[in-house]
Amino acid sequence: MTDEITYHLLGPENADRLLGAEVFDNPVDPAQLAGFVADRGHEMVFATAGVRVVGVASGRVLRHPDKQPAFFISEVGVVDDLRRRGIASTLMEMLLQIARDKDHQGIWLATETDNVAARALYTRLAAQETEAVVIYDWDGAMDT
Repeated sequence: MTDEITYHLLGPENADRLLGAEVFDNPVDPAQLAGFVADRGHEMVFATAGVRVVGVASGRVLRHPDKQPAFFISEVGVVDDLRRRGIASTLMEMLLQIARDKDHQGIWLATETDNVAARALYTRLAAQETEAVVIYDWDGAMDT
């Protein structure tokens, strides 16, 4: 039986729960985690089942001198064995609400064209899919 899923806003008081989490692309680096938490432009929500971190969604405020702040969603992930249970939807709804509550004037993300599950999730959440966007990469930013 799976533990009840609970949802959390990342802060200094619970950041250590992410250490050893299997939901990230790479092991969590404590120094990078501390920097992420300390930067007020970053937001992360995460889901747990008991002590296990089973999902995350994170984003970043983007500021520019001639535009209102926008919010870029950079990561959304759920462990393989708990996918398709609404965890990603709930995490995304939480992150979208955080961005809206802070009056960001746009929320966006990018995903691979062949990521059918992610595209279905974003469509269910009423996102507008755009076309003709090309991503350029320097120094391997897209290699992870």
